[in-house]
Amino acid sequence: MSEQTEQRAARQARHVVVVGAGMAGVQSAVALREAGFTGPVTLIGAEPHQPYDRPPLSKAVLLGQAEHSAFDVDFEALDITLRLGLDVTALRAADHVLDTAAGPVPYDALVLATGAEPMTLPGAAGVPGVHLLRTLDDAARLRPVLDRQHDVVVVGAGWIGAEFATAARAAGCAVTVVEAAARPLAGTLPAEVAAPMAAWYADSGAELLTGTRVDRVEEGAVVLDDGRVLPAGAVVVGIGARPATRWLAGSGVALGPDGSVTADSALRTSVPDVYAVGDCASFPSARYGTRLLVHHWDNALQGPRTAAAAIMAAQGGEPLPVYDPVPYFWSEQFGRFVQYAGHHADADTLVWRGDGTDAAWSVCWLRDGALVAVLAVGRPRDLAQGRRLIGSGAALDPERVADPAVPLKSAAL
Repeated sequence: MSEQTEQRAARQARHVVVVGAGMAGVQSAVALREAGFTGPVTLIGAEPHQPYDRPPLSKAVLLGQAEHSAFDVDFEALDITLRLGLDVTALRAADHVLDTAAGPVPYDALVLATGAEPMTLPGAAGVPGVHLLRTLDDAARLRPVLDRQHDVVVVGAGWIGAEFATAARAAGCAVTVVEAAARPLAGTLPAEVAAPMAAWYADSGAELLTGTRVDRVEEGAVVLDDGRVLPAGAVVVGIGARPATRWLAGSGVALGPDGSVTADSALRTSVPDVYAVGDCASFPSARYGTRLLVHHWDNALQGPRTAAAAIMAAQGGEPLPVYDPVPYFWSEQFGRFVQYAGHHADADTLVWRGDGTDAAWSVCWLRDGALVAVLAVGRPRDLAQGRRLIGSGAALDPERVADPAVPLKSAAL
């Protein structure tokens, strides 16, 4: 055996451990195999269930239209070892060891894919009838609530709050949504863009209370800060999520102010041989000139391919890959399909395509004449064309962008 062949065999024998068995973790393990990695791969998940996809939890699984959303992945055929129902408690990077509830797990390369954890409502811990919607078990606990058509109070009018309110109304529940900000999606979209969405709640029969805070939650009721009492057979909290990284304290892995692992453009962390993907990691975007933390499915799907390529590059001396996607997500709510691509924080021009009171409309954000983000409600072609235009960086004619009858791609100069 030649020296080069021996070196290649040694590299392939390295053990890659992936922590987190959601989309980002599963795709990291699969991407390694697709990239030709033949060494041992171990996928560790905190939940006991077969790895599953999360978007159906707020839709088909919640409404009883599907029992599960397990990934269609043959882990045995891919020679991926699953260790499920196992909590990882600490990382000892200098020793290349993970501490777990079942003892230490050594690694040669490590992928952090622990996702995000939902924020809880202060004072609500332990109160009967208070729910989160993040896991398969959460959805299972909520299904009987919908079946019995309880009065439901949703705290938070973000994406998850809107999706759960949609499901609860479809099940025949009376729904009240309480939002501390003056409008839905206040932390996500500008006021003028989010304004039409407020009407969707009433159209569906749900009541939306904006500029309203929860004082406390009692069994069977939510008490608001203005003294009103809302009957609540169930309370669903959807007030945001934070990267699930607290277990990394003291590990040497650098975290940002938002708690995210600060990965580089190849999704490497500050610690050698440790990579990070999905909801738990932020990355620098040259396209947008800022660091992005993207809590959406597409990021969890795309990032692992870069991480796998970076692991292979580190072993073989190839050039490092660069991760700089056009962020994308979608939401199904109140009979509408909402899609978004890009990042609009630094845009200087906002252009409407259609009227926000109509069933279908879009909004485009431009910066220096180029499209940087698009939100499409019932206009999937705008989203698809807009996503490609963002990727190309082409300058657009704002007057043609504003005409909803003109295909967005035809606005390119």
